[in-house]
Amino acid sequence: MPLPTISTPIYELVVPSSKKKIKYRPFLVKEQKILLIALETQDDRQILDAIIQIFENCIVTPGFKVDSLALFDIEYIFLNMRARSVEEQITMNIVCPDDGETEISVSILIDDIKVDFPKGHKKEIKLDDNTLLVMKYPNFDYFAQVNFSPETPDPYELVASCIDKVFVGEDLTDDFSFEEAKEWVETMTNHQFEKIQEFFNTMPALRHTFKVKNPNTQVNNDITIQGLANFFA
Repeated sequence: MPLPTISTPIYELVVPSSKKKIKYRPFLVKEQKILLIALETQDDRQILDAIIQIFENCIVTPGFKVDSLALFDIEYIFLNMRARSVEEQITMNIVCPDDGETEISVSILIDDIKVDFPKGHKKEIKLDDNTLLVMKYPNFDYFAQVNFSPETPDPYELVASCIDKVFVGEDLTDDFSFEEAKEWVETMTNHQFEKIQEFFNTMPALRHTFKVKNPNTQVNNDITIQGLANFFA
């Protein structure tokens, strides 16, 4: 007699950047295995390929393209997949800021963690009177680097990989290689590069703010956790 088919629940969420609904299922044992094997190799390419494969396996909405996701979309979906696969809350230790030494354990419901969209954030950056830069958000490659790789991403390479279009007056340039973009970034002034850094500093992010009371001082502290890696730190 064959083994019975195990039913897998299907969930729905709204993609933060597009506001479109997608359906997904939790990680199965096979997805956990794919990720663990990739992590053991410590090879960035294999880790990235494993993460993309997991997303393609678990997102069941027909025609949905995972390569269209922004970094904060990827983090939000990954967090929810994990919640439905493992447990629906995260327990972590927090050091109270008021004295810098008291450590307490807190639990956060994953459903309470959302993507925060800061006011004033813009994808268009005016480098000078004649040059307008249009940025795009970091992708799966950057997600794999910041969450699963011991190496810190190069900020200049990050900027180069996120340049979408360049307007000089009315002339548009949008067909260039990563290497060409990297060389172009190196010709910028520090002031121009700082303008681009502001794009990343104000970028939408997985963020959760809550209060904790220091049991020793009785002071209520505001705590903000940002970025997927910090939720699992």
